[in-house]
Amino acid sequence: MQAAPVRATAIPSFTDALRAVESLLMSGGQRTARRNAWTSVLEDRRRAKDRVEAERVLQQAVAGRS
Repeated sequence: MQAAPVRATAIPSFTDALRAVESLLMSGGQRTARRNAWTSVLEDRRRAKDRVEAERVLQQAVAGRS
């Protein structure tokens, strides 16, 4: 049996580098605020999707009564 090849990752990815710079420049509170803001964006998108679905159901109900 051959051993699995070992992959050296001495060069960080661009994303890793950006995160390292961000952690140096931003305090923990700013990172938390950014994370909370993104969570709010995702929640707003979910509510918008639910609103569109509710409108579709209501339109179908009205069309069914006609």
